[in-house]
Amino acid sequence: MIIEFFYTLLDSILLLVGKMGYLGIFIGMTLESTFLPIPSEIILIPAGVLVAKGEFSFFMVLIASILGSMLGALINYTLAFFIGRSAVDILISKYGKFFFVTKKGLAHSEKLFNGYGGISTFIGRLLPGVRHLISVPAGFFKMKLGPFLFFTALGSGIWTCVLLAIGYFFNELPLEFWRQNSFIFYILSFLICMIILTVYLIMRKKK
Repeated sequence: MIIEFFYTLLDSILLLVGKMGYLGIFIGMTLESTFLPIPSEIILIPAGVLVAKGEFSFFMVLIASILGSMLGALINYTLAFFIGRSAVDILISKYGKFFFVTKKGLAHSEKLFNGYGGISTFIGRLLPGVRHLISVPAGFFKMKLGPFLFFTALGSGIWTCVLLAIGYFFNELPLEFWRQNSFIFYILSFLICMIILTVYLIMRKKK
C-alpha cells in the first residue's frame, strides 16, 4: 500500500513538473532534495532530451535545478539545525517508512560527514541514496551556512550537468523509455559521478 501511494504521488509530481516547465523543475528538485525520495533522473534526463530538441534552455534548466536543490537542502539543514538529532530520529521512526528514509541511511550520511567534514556536502550530492540526506548531518553539526550552500550548489550543478548530458546525447529515445528504464541511467549517472569524485579525491591528496 505504501509503495502504491508513493508511485501515485510520484506520477502526480511528474505531471506537475511537465506542465510547469522551468518552475516545475525547480519545484521537483526542491522536493527531491528534501526527505521525499523523488529520483532526479526522471526529472532531469527528460529535461536534457527537451534541451536537445530546442524546447528548453540548458542554462535555465541548470539554474532551476541548482536553486531547487539548494532550497530543498536548506529545508533539511534548517530542520536538523534547530530540532537536533533526537527529534529527527523520532520523526524517521514514525514517518520514515512513508518516504523510504531509514535511520541506517541517515547514519551513512552522518558517517560521510564525519569522515570528510564540510566537503561531504559536495561529495554527497554526487552519491545516489545519500544526496538528499547529506544536508541533515550538516545541520546537526551546525556547519556554516555559506560553505554549506556553496558546496551544495557545486555538487548539484555537476549532478545536473551529468543527467542533462545523458538526456541530451540519448535524445532519440522516447520519453516513456526513460520512465520505464530509469534504473539503467541511474547506474550510468552513478558511474560518471564516481569517476568525477575519484579524480577530485586524487587531486586533493596530491595537494
